[in-house]
Amino acid sequence: QESIELEGLVREVLPDQNFRVELENGHTILCYAKGKMAKFRIRVLVGDRVTVEVSPYDFSRGRITYRHKLGDPPRPVRR
Repeated sequence: QESIELEGLVREVLPDQNFRVELENGHTILCYAKGKMAKFRIRVLVGDRVTVEVSPYDFSRGRITYRHKLGDPPRPVRR
């Protein structure tokens, strides 16, 4: 099954590696950090621009897959 990749901004850091992310289209969803991000201790803070994978079945939750660096151009879309 294919997931939908969207970009957003972290608005709130919640306990247990959960985040509230505001997407570019204005919707706010609850996200968790991908396992590799926790493994390599990649910190996600309020105000960070992130790439989120959302399941086509549940648009209210997602998984953060990438944290963009400041001044980093947008990542190309995989097809």
